Amino acid sequence: MKANCAASVFIGISLDGFIARENGELDWLTESAAALGDTGYDDFMASVDTLVIGRNTYETIQAFGEWPYAGKRVLVLSSTVRAVTAPDATVHATLDDIVEVLNRDGARRAYVDGGATIQSFLRAGLLTDLTITHAPVLLGSGVPLFGPLERDVQLTLTGMRELGAGFTQTTYDIVRGISE
Repeated sequence: MKANCAASVFIGISLDGFIARENGELDWLTESAAALGDTGYDDFMASVDTLVIGRNTYETIQAFGEWPYAGKRVLVLSSTVRAVTAPDATVHATLDDIVEVLNRDGARRAYVDGGATIQSFLRAGLLTDLTITHAPVLLGSGVPLFGPLERDVQLTLTGMRELGAGFTQTTYDIVRGISE
């Protein structure tokens, strides 16, 4: 099943490709956040009408206190969570369920977040673009952004810029039809 909307990633990673420490901690990223300057996140979020996140990402965001996605539809992809308490959030057990909801609700652009969720969308050929902010740190181990793939995924570089504190940001469109 294919989504009728754009499915985008906007994420920070360590230089060695991890989105979090083994224990899920993001201290290496959040401690530098103030020095980054404008990352484009606010403009990106203004273009998004739906978020698709996994259980781990949902639990991490819940621990922040105030729900940061008020006014956005949030779809939690999880086979273990049965219900969520966040406003405008629902749980869906399969990727097909998520795509069905995106299509039924007429989503225009979905923000896909969380390692396993991003990997599922990528393997299914559902992602359209990636914005990756590279932190100038090597973690050595952690939660990888990308996992095993059945085929190469070709990308087209659409933007690159230097942010504050030694961070860089690259944006890619995912090329369709070459290896699908």
